[in-house]
Amino acid sequence: MEATSRVHRHPASLALLLPVLALGTLPAAANELGAAVVPTADGIVVHDADETLRDWCRTDADGVLWLCLPGGARFELVTSTADPVITNPGDGSFHPFEAAEVRAALGGVRYPLAGVAADVFVLPYPRRTGLASAASPGLILLSPGVYPLPAQQQHAELTHELGHVVQYAHMPDADAADWGAYRALRGITDATVYSAASEHEDRPHEIFAEDFRALFGDALATATGTIENATLAPPAQVTGLADFMLRLSGSRLAVTLGARPNPTRGNVVFSRSGLATVALDLFDLSGRRVATLAPQAAGGMVRWSWDGRDASGRRAGPGVVFARARDGSATARVTLLP
Repeated sequence: MEATSRVHRHPASLALLLPVLALGTLPAAANELGAAVVPTADGIVVHDADETLRDWCRTDADGVLWLCLPGGARFELVTSTADPVITNPGDGSFHPFEAAEVRAALGGVRYPLAGVAADVFVLPYPRRTGLASAASPGLILLSPGVYPLPAQQQHAELTHELGHVVQYAHMPDADAADWGAYRALRGITDATVYSAASEHEDRPHEIFAEDFRALFGDALATATGTIENATLAPPAQVTGLADFMLRLSGSRLAVTLGARPNPTRGNVVFSRSGLATVALDLFDLSGRRVATLAPQAAGGMVRWSWDGRDASGRRAGPGVVFARARDGSATARVTLLP
């Protein structure tokens, strides 16, 4: 991909090694779009590419197409891959996100979204002033590619941008206490390194959005098992991080699961009383999902049994495995012996 163009897609997209739009440097401001909208309805509303073009775009007297958003924000759209701002024309067409994939990605998010309102606009063409997907309070703009976008890329980008919207809703920049706690948890307290003016992967807002994607995205959104800033610990390894992010929404903190035996050379049973019967995800130290366990409820207890093998049937090697209930309500850490 570097041979064809320099891009600034999110890491799950980069891992796909597909040529996409050539993008300029993103703004240093925390709010990527410098604008917010008054959402058109409660909750999260998806406007597909056809609706966006029909109802939210206008052509001026000079023939320039503008995206005109609720609240008055306007963005010029680039309608041809031959435009000089597009350094990689791809197959000669723009390929928008698919509304069905966007809705599927939203449906797979394992984070309580009550109280979060946003308009998600699937753009038929990219913005001239910022070719990448972006977000601001109450708004997500999903930018097309110059080749068809794989489902994995669509889920990853949507979930990352949703992380921004959740942060704006639950932990705005004025919330110094929560931002201080988050920076401490994440080990990013040095403002000379981690600030809104830093490189993209070092911006606290981008780190938060990636943490959100990695911890609460569906299987496609988290398929790479990585985050943009490879120098930081994978989110699943940061004790208390998922609990902290859930607390922002008003959800209860995760409790510790029982795990027996621990350490173990083979099978292990996770258990807890009074929990919802949701799946249990297991992650290794790199943040890669190792296995997903189905719940078994009986006698007021919920149990998850694991035979020590990954999803491909291979026995997991020695090391540490982290377990997290799919709704974020419970966690555990197990040591696998040689």
